[in-house]
Amino acid sequence: MPEIPRTGEILFIKCVKDGIPNRDPLNDSDARRIFGEDDGRISLSDVSIKRDVRDYIQHRFPDGGPDKKYHIFVRQEKGENGKLRDRKELARKIIEDVSGEDSPDKKKTLMSAAFDVRVFGAVYSVEKESFNQTGPVQFGWAHSLHPVETRYVQGTVVIPSEDASKGQGSIWTTYIVPFAVFCMPGVINQSIANETGATRDDIELLLEALWKGTLHRQARGRGIQQPCFLLHVEYSDPFFRIGYLEDYISLEPGREAWLGGNPPTSLEQVRLNVDRLAEVLDPNGEFGNKIERIRYWVNPALTISCELPGTREKIW
Repeated sequence: MPEIPRTGEILFIKCVKDGIPNRDPLNDSDARRIFGEDDGRISLSDVSIKRDVRDYIQHRFPDGGPDKKYHIFVRQEKGENGKLRDRKELARKIIEDVSGEDSPDKKKTLMSAAFDVRVFGAVYSVEKESFNQTGPVQFGWAHSLHPVETRYVQGTVVIPSEDASKGQGSIWTTYIVPFAVFCMPGVINQSIANETGATRDDIELLLEALWKGTLHRQARGRGIQQPCFLLHVEYSDPFFRIGYLEDYISLEPGREAWLGGNPPTSLEQVRLNVDRLAEVLDPNGEFGNKIERIRYWVNPALTISCELPGTREKIW
């Protein structure tokens, strides 16, 4: 019988150079800004980071993997007619691959066969069939740990976009971020995992996919991204969590350096201060009797202010 994951929290930090990982289509594809103008931070939606996880698992297990349980339901796939498959077609394709025929209980079958339905949940509404399942893993938005000034740049391409008789190429324009560091919180709910059938192996794969999916994702506009730091805290009490772990970390140098004329441009020029996080996770501290296990992963290029309680794991 697969083990159900414990209630827990995740903290994931990644950085980007010369790109914007998640653009705002309502703002000329500039970076997303959900804080006030004076705050200066930019943000990435949880949807973009889930996409990295899904794409990594889909490419690692293109045939669904062991026991056909690592299919990805929310994906872009074209049929033989060249058109994108809709939800009904994608569900039927997964279910037929697992059982060889359609299933009268799509929700149960998809939770069993599709990693993202089992872990992130899903909404399915096609014709007379519909279901809604919340996932045991929920990510928050990822916010930069410092103010960010995006740069508007332009260039040219040698190929004309329309009229070749003009004898010149086209001009392109875009926004980029020279360097930025983002932090995303996440929570794991043991009770909901029991409903969806998510397992501890699923959470192990999720942690791996956060790290390696960031490395795997490639698109010119998203820049070059690197995973920096990953924390997984498991609790002995399924109805407890410390919460807002991102509030206990900070990036050095501070705000003024990022607003100046020579802000940091690489991981080697910053340090992650985790002193307060180490205090709140202290096994002899206020929450020590609620914490079952702590693990964390650190990019060798990143300096952290101190070691945390728990185990510093080897990177995948």
